[in-house]
Amino acid sequence: MKTSFIIFMTISSLALSALVTSQTDSCSSNLNLNGLVSFDTTSLHCLAVWDAQVFILRYAQTTNASVWSFVLSAPGDVNSYVAIGFSSDGGMVGSSAVVGWISDGAGVIKQYYLGGTSSNRVEPDQGNLIFVQNSPSIVSQSNRQYLAFQLETSQPATRLLYSVGPSGFLPVAPEYRLVEHRNKVSTSINYFTGQSASQKKPHERLRKSHGLLNTLGWGILMVIGSIVARYCRQWDPLWFYVHMGIQSFGFLLGVIGVLCGFLLENRIDADVSTHKGLGIFILVLGCLQAMALLARPNTTSKIRKYWNWYHYGVGRTLLVFAIANVFYGIHLGDGGTGWTAGYAVVLCILFVTSAVLEYRMWVRN
Repeated sequence: MKTSFIIFMTISSLALSALVTSQTDSCSSNLNLNGLVSFDTTSLHCLAVWDAQVFILRYAQTTNASVWSFVLSAPGDVNSYVAIGFSSDGGMVGSSAVVGWISDGAGVIKQYYLGGTSSNRVEPDQGNLIFVQNSPSIVSQSNRQYLAFQLETSQPATRLLYSVGPSGFLPVAPEYRLVEHRNKVSTSINYFTGQSASQKKPHERLRKSHGLLNTLGWGILMVIGSIVARYCRQWDPLWFYVHMGIQSFGFLLGVIGVLCGFLLENRIDADVSTHKGLGIFILVLGCLQAMALLARPNTTSKIRKYWNWYHYGVGRTLLVFAIANVFYGIHLGDGGTGWTAGYAVVLCILFVTSAVLEYRMWVRN
């Protein structure tokens, strides 16, 4: 009985080891896809380029100096696409990408030109990469996907992008439109030394300035100023000066943030028409509020109530669109769940504060 148990455990351990080995790949593994792809893959340089997604890139310049071989190894999730992009500046817009996926057991590989951030600007069968004839292919082996292709070029771009698509959403004929990736990374590579490193997005400081200034100005200070105006009127006239000071400072930060946005759009040529349109609309509302302050009638004036309606209506509309556009901007900038959750927590704190003050005001009245 004891001997049988030992044999059973040994067999189980070997099976588990084989399973783990089949689901992983590393640069210490021997890769041999000969017979599955159209070129030799046994002597390629190897780099672990994206640890979070277990992406491994193998490459080599062939004996023909103008031909380079590439094999991208990724986990074998047959319900999502994998992609490698070649960029001149590390940004997605303007780059060309090789995208592959497996559908109904058959591999599909296409080149896409990334003309913008929206789906309709990502064009299939377009781009500036020149494939060696019959070289592109994607194969599945040992629970891994291998995206293989050869490029005709004297020197491939050294800024590479990697992405993985959302699970369950594959491009379909005839348009083969890509759904937005669920994760991506930008890297640089030195093909001769075999070194790769993650890269920051181009104009990172300008991106952060645009996001922080608009979030703080339109999305936070304007909300705080509105809370002061509604719940602090018993401290007259102090509440008015505090309200005006907070709103003016928020407006100033917001204007600078919008200018940063125009400058950023010009530099990266991004397709952010909806975000830009909302930003201009919010800026116009802010300007209307500033002009309304100059035309503020006396409290005894007969038209004061109409001015109040205008001021409240424009102000609340501004807040709704500003908050929505901040969340949308975080999404466009790939801020991730950290930025989204952080801003949501700030809004929750302000909302709870408003609810408590509203209840106290209701009780007092």
